[in-house]
Amino acid sequence: MHRYMRAVGFSQLTDRNEVKRLLTDIVLQSTSRSYVCNGAGIILAEFCRDFGDNMGISVCGEFDNEDKFIYEYFYPYLRGRTVTTGEDVSVERHASQESYAGVCDDNRVGVSLIFYLQNMIEYVKHRTAGRLPVSGTSLSMTALSVEGNVLFPIVKNEFDRRRGRRATSNRTNLIAAARMGDEEAIENLTIEDMDTYTVISKRIQTEDIFSLVDTFFMPYGVECDHYSLLGEILECRLVRNSMTGEGVYQMMISCNDLQFDICINEQDLVGEPEVGRRFKGVIWAQGFINFPAL
Repeated sequence: MHRYMRAVGFSQLTDRNEVKRLLTDIVLQSTSRSYVCNGAGIILAEFCRDFGDNMGISVCGEFDNEDKFIYEYFYPYLRGRTVTTGEDVSVERHASQESYAGVCDDNRVGVSLIFYLQNMIEYVKHRTAGRLPVSGTSLSMTALSVEGNVLFPIVKNEFDRRRGRRATSNRTNLIAAARMGDEEAIENLTIEDMDTYTVISKRIQTEDIFSLVDTFFMPYGVECDHYSLLGEILECRLVRNSMTGEGVYQMMISCNDLQFDICINEQDLVGEPEVGRRFKGVIWAQGFINFPAL
């Protein structure tokens, strides 16, 4: 049973026979389906069915010599509504199955963004046609969560916001220069981190940590596409799963100047989400590569 099924409204689905019936129904009554030959004579297939706005379940597998679909794996998904980054993305196949992980280096985050690739069929089509690397792509990132909290925002005036945007822009430029081997940029980043550590160490004795840290994005656990984050809620809506009726919060989050959508079951969210408040939680990152039209 996929742990993140509850994030799209299937928290009560625990019996394996029920899962099999659900997957069969998705294949027979899919919202969308796609196929591709992977170059080794194997036809890969993906059947997707939406159970709410932009969210659903995808069933992936292959066809045998008798044109019979052989199920291999499934995963819940949330489709992104906005472009998160225009940086280049590299893709690697998982060792155990025909699924893929994407890697994107965006200087605004400071770490490599590793995510589960949603449109693997489209990627395989470009790979088998010899069109990789593709220029002009962008990434729409989303995330599923099974545990989260809503925090109040930090009070800021317009001067604080402008100063924050300026600091973020300067740090992004320094990280870009450091990656190019600029020693002065590396030294400035080191000094900046030391100063930040000193200031926080003093203030943490009398202030709450989440009144000092506005946002963060960092790896979580041993799985490379899991992250712990804190970000501002830009949009929020409650969506009902069309099959189970469970409520799911879909939120657009701004974290380290990146914008992406997050989906979480209302049972797993502590607090009342509203625009301007902050979301803190652990996420499973997914991504959809927007390939240019052929």
